[in-house]
Amino acid sequence: MEQFLAEIEAYAAACGLKPTTVVQRAGRLGGATWAKWQAGASCSMRIAERIRRYIADNPAPVAAVAADPKADAA
Repeated sequence: MEQFLAEIEAYAAACGLKPTTVVQRAGRLGGATWAKWQAGASCSMRIAERIRRYIADNPAPVAAVAADPKADAA
């Protein structure tokens, strides 16, 4: 479960979101779910797969500067 929470935290940080928001959007779960998971509750494999699928289908945005090699030449 710790690895799963770390995946959500990393994705949320890369997207500029709170982990709670990711869980709400990806898992279609309530806002208190993230706090419950941090307190030791677990989730079903179905929910974990749904969230991981959402993360895979909606990759974190790449910074425009990193994507534009001409930006350093200016």
